[in-house]
Amino acid sequence: MKRILVLGAGRTLPSLINYLATRASEMNWEVRVADLSLKHALQKIEKYSNASACAFDIQHTERREKEIAAADLVISLLPVRFHIMAAKTCLKFKKHLLTASYVSDEMKAMDQQAKKNGVLLLNECGLDPGIDHMTAMAALDKIREEKGGRIDSFISYTGGLISPETDNNPWNYKFT
Repeated sequence: MKRILVLGAGRTLPSLINYLATRASEMNWEVRVADLSLKHALQKIEKYSNASACAFDIQHTERREKEIAAADLVISLLPVRFHIMAAKTCLKFKKHLLTASYVSDEMKAMDQQAKKNGVLLLNECGLDPGIDHMTAMAALDKIREEKGGRIDSFISYTGGLISPETDNNPWNYKFT
């Protein structure tokens, strides 16, 4: 069984926990949500019998090391300033880490150690700037190269998935 530790039970968690928990049995995953507020974490997982929650403070070294050491994969939904603490602990215990934040210089500095340890430190690669930028560049390249066009201006609007409890639009998506 693979253990997935999700750090943070904020507004982005509902979509992720739904995905993980509904696939946990078939994929042989154990899903654990860790948050500063145990009550908040429990509320987010209450409809999933195969997810657990715990009180967790990333700044508490002993607890951070215990939870990360027991995981196979760590997903940090914490504020960006805490990703480095999670990443360093993941490197220490050779655990993979995913975050939804941009790659910082501090994270880049851990790249060689991560490769040496066989650890994946995967930062933002989703919609913004990931998919949004890739599809925009594909369109711009096509205009330039295949059609001989020139780009004078480009504006990109993007967004993300909405937490189900605040979702009130037909696209189930928030444009920013």
